[in-house]
Amino acid sequence: MTVGSSLRILMLEDDSKDAELVQELLEIEHFVFEVTRVEARAEFLAAFQQGAIDLILADYTLPSFDGLSALKLALSICPDVPFIFVSGTLGEEVAIEALKIGATDYVLKTRLSRLVPSVHRALREARGRAERKRAEEALRTSESYLAEAQRLSRTGSFGWDVLTGELYWTDETFRIFECEPTTKPNVELAIQLTHPADRALVRQTIDHAASERSSFDYEHRLQIPDGSVKYVRTVAHPSTGDEPGGLRFVGAVTDITERKRADEALRESEERFRTMADTLPEGIWIGTIEPRKVLYVSPSYERIWGFSLEELYRNPYLWEKAIHPEDRERVGRKFAQWISGESADYFDIEYRILRPDGATRWVHDRGVLSLNEEGRPFRINGISADITDRKRAETDLQNALREIQKLKDQLYEENIALKEELDKASMFEEIVGESRALQTVLARVSKVAPTDSTVLITGETGTGKELIARAIHKRSQRSARPFVSVNCAAIPTSLIASELFGHERGAFTGAMQRRLGRFELAEGGTIFLDEVGELPPETQIALLRVLQEREFERVGSSKGIRTNVRLITATNRDLQASIDAGTFRSDLYYRLNVFPLEMPPLRERKEDIPLLVEYFIDRFASRAGKKIRGINRATLERLKSYTWPGNIRELQNVIERSIIVCETENFTVDESWLSRHPEAADQAVRTLFRMSAQDERKTIEAALADAAGRVSGPSGAAAKLGIPPSTLDSKIRALGINKHRYKTG
Repeated sequence: MTVGSSLRILMLEDDSKDAELVQELLEIEHFVFEVTRVEARAEFLAAFQQGAIDLILADYTLPSFDGLSALKLALSICPDVPFIFVSGTLGEEVAIEALKIGATDYVLKTRLSRLVPSVHRALREARGRAERKRAEEALRTSESYLAEAQRLSRTGSFGWDVLTGELYWTDETFRIFECEPTTKPNVELAIQLTHPADRALVRQTIDHAASERSSFDYEHRLQIPDGSVKYVRTVAHPSTGDEPGGLRFVGAVTDITERKRADEALRESEERFRTMADTLPEGIWIGTIEPRKVLYVSPSYERIWGFSLEELYRNPYLWEKAIHPEDRERVGRKFAQWISGESADYFDIEYRILRPDGATRWVHDRGVLSLNEEGRPFRINGISADITDRKRAETDLQNALREIQKLKDQLYEENIALKEELDKASMFEEIVGESRALQTVLARVSKVAPTDSTVLITGETGTGKELIARAIHKRSQRSARPFVSVNCAAIPTSLIASELFGHERGAFTGAMQRRLGRFELAEGGTIFLDEVGELPPETQIALLRVLQEREFERVGSSKGIRTNVRLITATNRDLQASIDAGTFRSDLYYRLNVFPLEMPPLRERKEDIPLLVEYFIDRFASRAGKKIRGINRATLERLKSYTWPGNIRELQNVIERSIIVCETENFTVDESWLSRHPEAADQAVRTLFRMSAQDERKTIEAALADAAGRVSGPSGAAAKLGIPPSTLDSKIRALGINKHRYKTG
């Protein structure tokens, strides 16, 4: 079992009471376990087939089975699982026999207090055995990997005791020297297997290393009994032995025969390569680095560069002098870095050359380095291609692209100008005001915006709910993604599902092609559902699924589409009243109302009216080409005293209308435009606002008591007071009134 997992116990017991007693003892000690109780051999075997077992607790005597048979059976199937006898009839001799067979322990039912310590010890020992088994398996695997790695790399390791002359070879070393593994290796055997021409070198090298206690690294040949020759490289480092004056070397021997033969084959192929290179249109060049010397240049090089090959053979630096002065420093720096090994081992550069006849041509050089045995560059190999025609074509193309870019820049500037005009036309997107009520809302916006929480914005019409939704989006991590706004009240009930979730071709009459819904268009961003209280019941169900499962289906499709959008909703309706009336789902309401924001009506933020008036005057006066230098004081007081049932939207309309008819530089508002608006509800609001907080509380509580706790509806408290339900809800929350205590059963 793993740490923290449930202990799986197989219990062989025919007495259910004894089984329950054992389980109670384990539960007292906080064991977490699952018990499978069996009574017969067939059930015992079936339990093993159902899954792994961590512990076996077995009675000794059962009607159709016995504990010793169960023990032998368990040892044959899962020998590592602890097996504890828990019996009332187990004698000492039988217990000793069981322990000899392989039982972990035995506990008499008359002494069940020993059971828990016995289980702890058995599980601890089982874990220890499992860990040792894993460690042994890991060691075997590691040794297997090492042996396979040595075989693949043809590298064997060895140890050399200088004092005794004995050698230790791995299996791969025996294979390299082609000796039987039963052979006892020593220094004399190794020298005897060395090629006669290299024996003196080998003897001298190892003697010097032994006397100086220094490392050695050399290559030599082996003479195989069948007459063939192998090339090997031997590397070793000294290691002081345990005995005084002792010295051991630990090293490796690598079969490098194939590499040596490959080098020889390379030399033999150079002549064939030279013949082939002479026929290519590109110029091929090969040379050494130290000393700088040209080994080979193909005839095409002469055609490209314009000077004879004999000149280049005599002067290896001639090509550098032919580089165009504007490119010479760049090419020389990169070439120097390349041959020094500081940069990549692949040379790739384009540059211009000046031919002796005065013509300028473009050359593309590509080269690779050859490394010596120390891994340092010693030879350069490359090819030069004349790319003059290609460069001319590229120049023509670049000129055409510059012309296209010029046109694109012009279009971009025109788009910027258009966007600026659009921005000016949508300045109402800014939120204006310094009132405490508005600042409270904005403070909550700054807290919820960075999260992905669903927000429900409530408030009367015209209070700027969509502005708040946009502000949340702009301050969120999704600000770079789309903000999609949907007015649910403006879409016919039959089309709202298609508008939100899209539809497939043929989903309904007129669906001529697939159409993406607003949720798909808002993927990764924010979708704002205004007037969410107007959604029909079937669309409410689909929206609830989006919130719960982050998935929806297009109309006419059964395939689910995953969505990643943030949902912000708004309404000027009393959703609680809609729930009571059965037109809005309560489960959807609680999903939407994760973070509620209530927009205060303009009459509750009168200190913002002068700022809003100034803002709208500046906006509409600029649009109308008029200059307004002042505001009539009486007009401003009239605007501040008005209750604004249409809120900011009504204020905006009044200001725009006044700007249109204004004929002076002093702004005024026709008083009749305001006097027509206040109705009985507005008068009731002003009356309620003129009351003291105590009288206001008493008035609202009396209305709630008379309406049995209901706020909205024909018989609700709002109707009795003659004010909008949203205004009454706001006052109830502000005064801390519990409207639910007035509700009757």
